[in-house]
Amino acid sequence: MENRVIAPAAGEETMIAQAVNGDLAAFNQLVLIYQNLAYSVAYRTLQDDAAAADAVQNSFIKAFRAIADFQGGSFKSWIIRIVANTCYDVLRSRRRKLTDSLDDLSEDESYASYLVDPTANPHLDAERMELSALLERSIHALPPDQRLVLTLCDVHGYAYEEIAEMIGAPIGTVKSRINRARAKVRDYLLQHPELLPSAFRP
Repeated sequence: MENRVIAPAAGEETMIAQAVNGDLAAFNQLVLIYQNLAYSVAYRTLQDDAAAADAVQNSFIKAFRAIADFQGGSFKSWIIRIVANTCYDVLRSRRRKLTDSLDDLSEDESYASYLVDPTANPHLDAERMELSALLERSIHALPPDQRLVLTLCDVHGYAYEEIAEMIGAPIGTVKSRINRARAKVRDYLLQHPELLPSAFRP
């Protein structure tokens, strides 16, 4: 089991070194490793399939052009920072203001209890689907910077320190954005109690 865990990391280090030296085939292998994560981050940030696909493609092009300047450390964090910055460029180009009016809402991490169904009753499948759709709408309503950190933390499970490195922000900023995002998701859900499963209604 240990070899299966360690070998991919060693292989990735080799691919990174080869890519830094201009090896396109090695870089393409790195693309295969991280393209799903990159697309998930881009889609959650941009909320559009085509825009996310374009952002990921542009991000990997930027990454290959800049790979010679890669200074080591976490390649994952480096590539996701490029994806995040590319998505922000897309959003800025749209010249839209997204739900900034919610910034003064209170912070509360207790929203998580509304996301987990403690039962395993098959009769609740329809309600869970409704809750899933409601969650998607609540995430869509978040400002892009909060959607990004919430995706990295609560969807992909990255620690605050990793997210801070990925987006190039202080850890305090990351924590604040995640707390605000969670509070807004919770408040959004509570504004639609009729769509919540009965076990979650206030």
